[in-house]
Amino acid sequence: MVRIHLSKLLVERRMTQKRLSELTGIRRNAINEWYHEFAVNLKVEHIDRICEVLGCSVSELIEYIPNEIPKTGKHLIIEEHGNRKRKKDCD
Repeated sequence: MVRIHLSKLLVERRMTQKRLSELTGIRRNAINEWYHEFAVNLKVEHIDRICEVLGCSVSELIEYIPNEIPKTGKHLIIEEHGNRKRKKDCD
């Protein structure tokens, strides 16, 4: 799982989502998705801008935590026509 620590970083820097949006040029809705960890896609350009404004490293902003149940290899989830199936179910 990937954790986004934007909310923590903004609190530490006493900065609002609105101000971060103004300084980075990233839409407020996108900042809000990052803040609440709803973001599905993380754009490299956004990561670059956020790290630049907040003066942080990528590892301070984004953290990888291994999943308890793997989602790859024999546990791969394949989406076909909106149905989610584990790879073993597709054989």
